[in-house]
Amino acid sequence: MSKTELKRTPLHPLHILQNAQMVPFSGYEMPVQYTKGVKQEHLHTRKHAGLFDISHMGQVKLSGDSAAQFLESLLPSRIQNLPHNAQRYSVFINEQGGIIDDLMITNAGDYFFVVINAACKDNDIKYMQSHLPDDCTLEEITDFALLALQGPKAGSVMQRYCPEATELVFMTGAEFTLNSVPCFINRCGYTGEDGFEISIPAEQAENLARSILAEEEVEFIGLGARDSLRLEAGYCLYGHDLDENTSPVEANLNWVISKSRLEDESQSYPGIETIRQQYQHGVERLRVGLLSDGKAPIREGTSILYDQEECIGKVTSGGFGPSVEKPIAIAYINKQYAAVGTQLIVKVRNRIQHVKVVALPFVEHRYYKRRT
Repeated sequence: MSKTELKRTPLHPLHILQNAQMVPFSGYEMPVQYTKGVKQEHLHTRKHAGLFDISHMGQVKLSGDSAAQFLESLLPSRIQNLPHNAQRYSVFINEQGGIIDDLMITNAGDYFFVVINAACKDNDIKYMQSHLPDDCTLEEITDFALLALQGPKAGSVMQRYCPEATELVFMTGAEFTLNSVPCFINRCGYTGEDGFEISIPAEQAENLARSILAEEEVEFIGLGARDSLRLEAGYCLYGHDLDENTSPVEANLNWVISKSRLEDESQSYPGIETIRQQYQHGVERLRVGLLSDGKAPIREGTSILYDQEECIGKVTSGGFGPSVEKPIAIAYINKQYAAVGTQLIVKVRNRIQHVKVVALPFVEHRYYKRRT
């Protein structure tokens, strides 16, 4: 796709004014970093607050009497018991038990607010529409931007704009008025830090972004630091750590699978029999975290070895963790080697580097879950 064919978010002019380095990403021209660079943007988010443009992601409203049942027919989670204003992470599953996409679902009362990945959104929407019951309506929201405010100071910044939104706890969301503009705000994120995702009318997005960026705690953050932050947080990136040939059991995402639905023979969704078998009897490979004492980053596609000879898996995401100050990676390896503490080997630039299996995440999650 040529640069002229790339889509642009409502914040594109602001990215240019902020001297962003723009790159193609999921069909959009997006900022990969600003003048301070990826490492400093990453560390700023961990210490203060970062503002991310994630308007390339898909936003959908799903309404109708059987909307919850419809969602349950496509994914392995329980949605009918999702409380009002609660948010849930889940995955669409194909007939072989593989993951079509991962997504976030919020029960907004009269509708479900669904956020899907940019690279998958066209296919996701077609997929949902092809199975949509007559009593349900699916609306793609194309005239709203999506901003993420992330970091330990995110709550104090939000307090100045929408105090009511700071009453939200992790994985909840609702409609609010922010700067006199109607928005949908979720308290969630992709960094491991406290934060908010703000769905706002496109024509108001730049004004809000400029205002938030004027706060002393906040810096614009690009895709490069967003990726290193999510990697440290142990989160999957679709198309790398998740794909149509990987099941949620293999991905160590058993917590998205409703056990009661697996035990109920009347329940049905694509791939449920495969998921049942894997859940009960296990799988041959598992997603794990790898930590290295070496210096060279371990990149996607790197083979993982046992005893310098036997290839037991591959890295699906990897890089240097600025907060961890070591190379880190997410990988799929044979289950027999997946125990925490297992010592393994990778070859980086034809040099042996020792790694060990560690529990995810690499850094402690600091989400806002309750008042103390």
